[in-house]
Amino acid sequence: MTAGAPLAHLARRLRAGETLFMSWCGMNDAAIAEATVREDFDAALIDMQHGAVDFTTTVQAIGLVGLAGKPAIARIPVGEFATASRLLDAGAAAIVAPMINSEADARKFASFVKFPPVGERSWGPHRAFGLAGLDGEAYFRAANDLHLAIAMIETREALDALDSILDVPGIDGVFVGPSDLSIALTKGAVVDAGHPEVDKALDHIGARCKAKGKIAGAFCMTGKRAKEVAAKGFRLCSISTDGMMMRLGARQELKAARG
Repeated sequence: MTAGAPLAHLARRLRAGETLFMSWCGMNDAAIAEATVREDFDAALIDMQHGAVDFTTTVQAIGLVGLAGKPAIARIPVGEFATASRLLDAGAAAIVAPMINSEADARKFASFVKFPPVGERSWGPHRAFGLAGLDGEAYFRAANDLHLAIAMIETREALDALDSILDVPGIDGVFVGPSDLSIALTKGAVVDAGHPEVDKALDHIGARCKAKGKIAGAFCMTGKRAKEVAAKGFRLCSISTDGMMMRLGARQELKAARG
């Protein structure tokens, strides 16, 4: 693969132990994801689960992020594993799958991300060739290492099954959804991404990922929180969302103007 191929950056850097900070984009405009990575985010995640982003816009965003020389990640809606394969064909470097609660869920997810013999992904990449800097045969040999399958840990069930999920062939790591996890761990009492029970779970997840040589990631509401979570061994951390950053920037500038 070529040294400048953006699709290859994510897996290479994470496996080298680097800590990466990514933007989180849910607004239905592909140019937003591109703008964030041009501001030095290491990657952009396009959120098809809770964001307003449709498939076409996600594919456009993958291309624009790649044009900026950075890898794009996509979060698919719950259970839509076939969409994962299509997004990989379009050049997504990784797929984040929500609500992976068991070994069986993880195996199903991995089967759509990895080619045989690891999984059952169907052959049909188009843009992925160019973003990987490879021809067809070389891409096929490298794809299972290039494209990451990242399972979200968001429930008590998933936390209990963590080792089994991490042991599934083709699962490269996990990503914590702290708000949903806080709801689960407090039995619906609060939504608090910084709850002590969430911090305790993060410590456990980080330790298990390190022990098994897998990637640990987490959604973080602020840069300060991302720094704290990275200190726990999490190597892929988001910072805020596109909508939240827009509102914060508007609020700050209006405050400066109005005194």
